[in-house]
Amino acid sequence: MKNLLITTVAAVVLEMSAFSSYGFEREYVKRAVLSKEQEKVVIAIAQKRGIKKIAKIYTYNVYPTAARGIRVKGAEQVKGREVSFKVLNVTYKKWFHPGSAPRKGDLQMGDFWAGKPSTQKQTILKVDKKEYRAGSVQGISIEECESILGLFLAGEYNHGPGVNEKSLNQIDWSNPNGFRKRGDTISVGFPHKNAGSGFFDLQIKLDGKQLTINQMFQAVP
Repeated sequence: MKNLLITTVAAVVLEMSAFSSYGFEREYVKRAVLSKEQEKVVIAIAQKRGIKKIAKIYTYNVYPTAARGIRVKGAEQVKGREVSFKVLNVTYKKWFHPGSAPRKGDLQMGDFWAGKPSTQKQTILKVDKKEYRAGSVQGISIEECESILGLFLAGEYNHGPGVNEKSLNQIDWSNPNGFRKRGDTISVGFPHKNAGSGFFDLQIKLDGKQLTINQMFQAVP
């Protein structure tokens, strides 16, 4: 069985040798950098799982454990303000939790395996002729989201006494996770400036052009 897997991987590597010339974006954390040969196997798995054109491969830490993961992002499909793309999580045995093994239905090549891809959607926001992507927009108009994002990017906001100003300096305002509105309550999410360091959820109030952060919650891995 082991020889069969090695033969399969070798065949796939040869088959995919020309793919590297197409290029894609890489974003690897220090403890999880894929070699060129490993990339070819990951690409092959992604293609067999239906992601024919790859836009990005990135790795990430699975805090608070020592495990690391791999994610493949497919090419984007844009319709108006909506962006959709496929995402595939790939497991590498040597990087994941001890004793981990493929589940029924997973596609395996050597020490790598993956289930089926999921489809993710984003909304395009436009502020000062620049485009930004929001992971989700619920119960609030795109225009309101753009107004809120513009104020955050310009630093034109106030905050309540319970909000830690030092934490605000750690927020990546250019990558909104999402906007949600229920009644008069608006919640906005942003990641930490340092990838893999968590995210922030802000409870805000928008009164015309006056933006106030009433509460801030931080999720730390």
